[in-house]
Amino acid sequence: MTGKLSEILNIKYPIIQAPMFLVSNTDMVKEAMKGGIAGCIPALNYRTLEELRAALKELKAAKIEGGAYGFNLIVNKSNVKYKGQLDVICEEGCDFIITSLGSPEETIKQAHKAGIKVFCDVVDLKFAQKVEHLGADAVIAVNNQAGGHRGNISPKELITELVSNCNIPIISAGGVGCKADIDKMLGYGAAGVSVGSPFIASVEANVTDEYKQACVDYGAQDIVVTERISGTPCTVINTPYVQKIGTKATWLEKVLNKNKKLKKWVKMIRFSIGMNATKNAATKATYKTVWVAGPSIEHTKAVLPTKAIIKKLVS
Repeated sequence: MTGKLSEILNIKYPIIQAPMFLVSNTDMVKEAMKGGIAGCIPALNYRTLEELRAALKELKAAKIEGGAYGFNLIVNKSNVKYKGQLDVICEEGCDFIITSLGSPEETIKQAHKAGIKVFCDVVDLKFAQKVEHLGADAVIAVNNQAGGHRGNISPKELITELVSNCNIPIISAGGVGCKADIDKMLGYGAAGVSVGSPFIASVEANVTDEYKQACVDYGAQDIVVTERISGTPCTVINTPYVQKIGTKATWLEKVLNKNKKLKKWVKMIRFSIGMNATKNAATKATYKTVWVAGPSIEHTKAVLPTKAIIKKLVS
């Protein structure tokens, strides 16, 4: 299994263990590095900058040849912790940063000064060319098979379009649950892949056993798109609770979203309520099961150690 991502990050396999809110942690990333891939954690998984700094130091001490680690930053104005997180990451160092939901310009400038590569989430050609112009080292092409906040374009269409029109590597995100899926993405021209949902059901994941088992028990046909978490379409497992509350915005939210002055505040409130529900479902016993996942859980048949999941993906 070869891909340019292996060369870029000096890893054995061209795979990034995708950053997942609430799920990813240093234990997962250390096992990812041992398995010959890169691991990534959302900076927002840490409540304070001191906790983020401690995680960076822990991973720096655990870094091994053939593995790499990075952090994901939400770079828009809604993340009030962004600038502090970026400063800490650049001070402590890591192999790469993945940017999401905003302009990566400041991150690229500051990270490059610290010798850190920057990969940017994109969902279309327009934004891919924009971040390439800003100096991104690669793009994460988020397709319509991704878990969580996904794109609208199929893997094949998105990868081939970006490969044909961009001069930086394209890393595919979404729709990978087995080696055949990886081979397919590489065949389309991707430099590597970002894989998230299969790692939810890992021994090391920071979520409840019920959430992990749900990724085993449910499959691709059980994934639905909901507007009830962040106001932006997001994929979740179609549990009885999700069926009960529905997947569409309420009539009041739809009305208020048409008001330019109120739209921002409505989205902020919806995001806060949705994220709290997601956090509770992921970390404690509750009947309000809102579990984020993508269709690639189709290939998840058991809760396994991270290294075993990697072995399944590459052999």
